[in-house]
Amino acid sequence: MASIHKDIPIDAPADHVWDALRDFGALHTRLVPGFVTNTELDGDVRIVSFANGTVARETLVDCNDSRMRLAYAISSERLKQHAASVQVFAEADGRCRVLWIADVLPHEVAPYMDAQMDLGAAAMQAALARSAKQEKTA
Repeated sequence: MASIHKDIPIDAPADHVWDALRDFGALHTRLVPGFVTNTELDGDVRIVSFANGTVARETLVDCNDSRMRLAYAISSERLKQHAASVQVFAEADGRCRVLWIADVLPHEVAPYMDAQMDLGAAAMQAALARSAKQEKTA
């Protein structure tokens, strides 16, 4: 199984980042706008429309406020396995970092997923830094 790890520095406080990350239906408005164009909730499943035209069904596995960790899984015909977690860690300087891990099969899909996660990480950094700055000045 391929395991993809992204350690993402975010110029925003951990509680601000966690509030956006735990909002399972707001990927397209709060967490990764532009990278994700729409999110629809269907119980514990979110139907995610990506900017590249891909649509994924992501099932919420766990949302743990005390650990600031969210886990989800994707099931599709193309993927044999996709389990992911996203966790927020506070840094001493008032910023934070996000650890995003995805375990995927088949191995051949890993380069595509890695590139998509890079795009998602960049969108996350920009959106959360911007919203934290707006919140601070409001």
